Amino acid sequence: MKTLSKHKIINDPIYGFITIPTVLIFELMEHKYFQRLRRISQMGFSYIVYPGAHHTRFHHALGAMFLMQKAVQVLKSKGVAISGKEEEALYIAILLHDIGHGPFSHAMENSIVENISHEHISLLFMEVLNRKFNNQLTLAIEIFKDENPRKFLHQLVSGQLDMDRLDYLKRDSFYTGVPEGTVNAQRLIAMLNVKNDGLVVEEKGIYSVENFLVARRLMYWQVYLHKTGIVAEQLLVRVLKRAKQLTAQGIPLPASKALNYFLIHNINESDFSEDVLNTFSKLDDYDVISAMKMWVANDDFVLKNLSKMLLNRDLLKVKLKSRPFSDQKINEKRKLLMEKFNISEEEASYFVFSGKLENQAYSMEKETINLLRKDGKIIDVAKASDQLNLEALSKSVVKYYMCYPKNNSRGYRG
Repeated sequence: MKTLSKHKIINDPIYGFITIPTVLIFELMEHKYFQRLRRISQMGFSYIVYPGAHHTRFHHALGAMFLMQKAVQVLKSKGVAISGKEEEALYIAILLHDIGHGPFSHAMENSIVENISHEHISLLFMEVLNRKFNNQLTLAIEIFKDENPRKFLHQLVSGQLDMDRLDYLKRDSFYTGVPEGTVNAQRLIAMLNVKNDGLVVEEKGIYSVENFLVARRLMYWQVYLHKTGIVAEQLLVRVLKRAKQLTAQGIPLPASKALNYFLIHNINESDFSEDVLNTFSKLDDYDVISAMKMWVANDDFVLKNLSKMLLNRDLLKVKLKSRPFSDQKINEKRKLLMEKFNISEEEASYFVFSGKLENQAYSMEKETINLLRKDGKIIDVAKASDQLNLEALSKSVVKYYMCYPKNNSRGYRG
């Protein structure tokens, strides 16, 4: 692990000074693929609800790497053997774990590329970078893909109590001003240990784990699944889908070269060549915002009005309830819109739609958070907790929503 001869430090509002540990990591951070994350918002359109939420994936990646440095220090101090190569690989894996996000984070996955997750695109970026950096990322990729026999290495990158979650909860809480999401990340990290090559939390850290799970539950309902934020994201998905549909009909739309490429082509997982990846790497939030500013002058009723609604924050009304909305209710709303603006049912469906929200703070099915008792036994945190019913947090809570235009909407133009 080749360290920098002169320390490079970055001042972070959450943790203070973050030290860049190695030459390779510094060079990866300097690469255009990573620098692009400065132009990808961490929380999509959540700033429509929380004006401070303008932080980026770049901030989050650095914060997660900082926490990984702390975790490695703690584990090594407890006698866990982590080689220099494994240490650097952990830093690389967590630094690049979100490099595959598209504009406004999750909206791209559900609109202009087909059935491709950001995790898959992150892996593609890592593989290209591995070739550019003489296979120095091979171990990091192995850890990222969970192909390393030492399972705790992957758990630190992607697990129930990983550095990704610890950073985004703390960071998103800070930038939104929602104190319920605050977690004591460094206290939790101080309680980490490894048993049988699996990540565990020492028994005395149980209350910190409880706080983490409750904070996660609250942040999902108050922030990530906030109904206004959900409407904004759904509108963006529909803006991009409509733009793609019009382009397929031969209607040219003003857009950047990178965005235009994805409007013209139907890209799925098998199509993602290195050339496509390179085009994707030129795509960020600014492409989408710039396009919508031009699309408000378009003749298409749907594209024009959806773009206006997002740019002017004149969003759809949203109702939430515990049961699905009936088709009759949805059709009634669509019919009213069709009659008012003389539009088709398909066009009306862009403005009247339903969906569901799901919140599960702790999954006991895939992988549990294990506590290490003083007698050396390992127990699931949900069974050990005496303060809260953590098993309740493992149950998925589903709410259903319906979106439709407000009666006094300022944004519609026939």
